[in-house]
Formats: sequence, C-alpha cells, structure tokens
Amino acid sequence: MENLTSFLPFIAIIIIFYFFMIRPQQKRQKEEKNFSENLKKGDRVITKSGMHGKIVDFSEKLNTVIIETGAGKITFERSSISSELSKQLNTTTPKEN
Repeated sequence: MENLTSFLPFIAIIIIFYFFMIRPQQKRQKEEKNFSENLKKGDRVITKSGMHGKIVDFSEKLNTVIIETGAGKITFERSSISSELSKQLNTTTPKEN
C-alpha cells in the first residue's frame, strides 16, 4: 500500500502532462491536416512566411500549391499555408468611428 501512495504524485504528473501538453498538440495537428486537405482553387490564403495570394493550382505528386501573388506565381509546400484569408476577412468587424 505504501508503494502505491509513493507513485501517486508521479501518476498525477503524467496525467496532467497528457491533458495539458500532448492532447492539445494532437488536436492542433488534426485541425491543420483537415485545413490543408480542404484547400481549393480560388481560396485566398496567407503562408506562414506572411505572403498573401490566391491558390491557382495544386500538385498532388509533389504535395505543393501554386499561389498567384502580385509578383507572379509561386510554388509553396502545402504545409506552409497558414490560414485562409477570406475567412479572416469575413470574421473581422468594421472599425467604428
């Protein structure tokens, strides 16, 4: 019985570590994967480096996205897309004067 009580703090730390570190990270990775899979032509996006553009084409073989920007067309890895700009524009509220 004494051995079990000496392991309780260790077990509690493992449980807390799981719920505050591992589980949220797994959820975030799942959301990023779903976002990446649901991209489509015409979506206005922002890359992780801050480049804004519109998706023109995909290369499933290379897992890349071709984005049209003001400078021309640029190829990015699918994982480098940070967020969809059109969703951000729709969720922001106009500033009050």
